[in-house]
Amino acid sequence: MSDSELNARLAPSVGSCDAAEWNALGGKRNPFVSHEFLTALEDSGSVGPGTGWEPAPIVVTDSHDQLQAALPSYLKMHSQGEYVFDHAWADAFERAGGSYYPKLQIAAPFTPANGPRLLLKDGAFAPHLLKAAESLCQQHGLSGAHATFIEEGQRPLFEAAGWLMRSDIQFHWHNRSYTNFDDFLAALASRKRRALRKERAAAQQDVIIHRLSGDEIKPEHWDAFWIFYQDTGARKWGSPYLTRDAFTLLGERMGDRIILLLAEMDGQPIAGALNFVGDDALYGRYWGCTRDVRFLHFELCYYQAIEIAIERGLARVEAGAQGGHKLARGYEPVQTWSAHWIAHPGLRDAIADYLERERTGIATDQIYLGERTPFKKV
Repeated sequence: MSDSELNARLAPSVGSCDAAEWNALGGKRNPFVSHEFLTALEDSGSVGPGTGWEPAPIVVTDSHDQLQAALPSYLKMHSQGEYVFDHAWADAFERAGGSYYPKLQIAAPFTPANGPRLLLKDGAFAPHLLKAAESLCQQHGLSGAHATFIEEGQRPLFEAAGWLMRSDIQFHWHNRSYTNFDDFLAALASRKRRALRKERAAAQQDVIIHRLSGDEIKPEHWDAFWIFYQDTGARKWGSPYLTRDAFTLLGERMGDRIILLLAEMDGQPIAGALNFVGDDALYGRYWGCTRDVRFLHFELCYYQAIEIAIERGLARVEAGAQGGHKLARGYEPVQTWSAHWIAHPGLRDAIADYLERERTGIATDQIYLGERTPFKKV
């Protein structure tokens, strides 16, 4: 297909795009760039007016107006909900007299999970998308474009376009063809294995844990989880990013890709954890509780996730950002990547220098952490 047959434009929302065409570009394998997930955020008011996340998807269509490529992108007026922190860049640019906001954010909002950020029918369309993002920034005076939590296979596409690459560390669990949880435990050093068994026993002693998916998730279950989610959000970042309606819409539109874990005590739900299922990974997203039970956080967020991944034959569990405590529970350090295009040459040079030094530290940290996993030493 020739360049003259392609048209890159800014769409008003993901909801304005055909669901089947959008999902054919990547949404079938990764839940967080699916039409269902992104429109649930739009239709629930979790993104849009007043949130600082204005939907601004860039789409490439052919001469028949068929979708060939897309960017899940947003105009941002702040740096909240991204999990790749650029506040220092913004402060420095503002002090120098520049305007860092608005910026273009290419991401699954509020979701530090790896996935495709260039949604492509064909890899040849990648340069068109990235050039369109750069042009949008230049035409509208945006300070830059930032693609966060890029899956490994798409790194070369951003590098080839000259975007600055930034790395960080998350902790993921890897399924090494385990047949059950005990098989996984057998791979751990004996002391660590005993510790995990004690944690699970203590967590499960006084609670009943339910796994719910699809039509099994009723409004009362979302009501309970909404309370848990608000509590965690208030303690971590001040206010929750998602509205209550978002959970209802997510359940209606993609309930078969959701596993909601609820812990019940004395007939009442006291804690919950929300997971999304991809083609090859289980993604742990939100957790909360109304009653403290020792080790219940680890049970719901980490051990149950491992069991589910083994049962479903999934390659890994991504349990979200940060959390060095995951290391002792079999989650290993992996590098995550973001890509940044900066409009101002001076800011770009300063950030490039900063990232070069930061990468050295990240690589050193990964080696250090990798030597401290709980697995048997070979």
